Amino acid sequence: MKKEKRKQIFHFSLFTLTLIIMSNKEDILKRYRANVREKYDMPDLSDIRAITYQDPLAQFITMSQNVGGKVIEMGDRDINTLIRDLYPEAKEIATNLPEVTIATRNPDTVGRARDLNGTDVGVIRGVFGVAENGCIWIPQTMKEKAVMFISENLIILLPKSEIVNNMHEAYRRVEFNDYGYGTFISGPSKTADIAQVLVMGAQAARSVTVVLTD
Repeated sequence: MKKEKRKQIFHFSLFTLTLIIMSNKEDILKRYRANVREKYDMPDLSDIRAITYQDPLAQFITMSQNVGGKVIEMGDRDINTLIRDLYPEAKEIATNLPEVTIATRNPDTVGRARDLNGTDVGVIRGVFGVAENGCIWIPQTMKEKAVMFISENLIILLPKSEIVNNMHEAYRRVEFNDYGYGTFISGPSKTADIAQVLVMGAQAARSVTVVLTD
């Protein structure tokens, strides 16, 4: 059999298999919906007494450091100088933030997400932080959100006045824009499920620096 013909058959088989899987999924969901006997309202969570802190910012800094991140205040320093001071050997810097003028890549203008591979430093903006666990809510504000995960090192600009106590407060503040995507990031990527050995940078950034702004 010729190579081109084998290729066509493979593509046809893959397409057919995809249709079958999609069809089965829809059939299963349709059967579930048809057999729902009783519907229930979402529970009222307004009476939950979630943890609060006397100084949410101090707690956020402590938790961020506990999960492997760094927290610094920008003060009156220039962000471009700060990036160079933090990562003097960085060659590829990716961001769409207008105040970062030393960027070599823009996630809004690259052709594909894979074009961000090899990014030494990614610079993004967080909306608010969570004192309870050091998480930062980051909605997608760039065409290629891969910059949040593929960068070797991540710098997150965060207003220090925007710190909530806990995840209950955080979820009430979560909003999506036209991209319809956002994520919570807490420190660098990490895993410890193999031999109980903690590894930083396993799936995403090896380091995360939170820069607190006024």
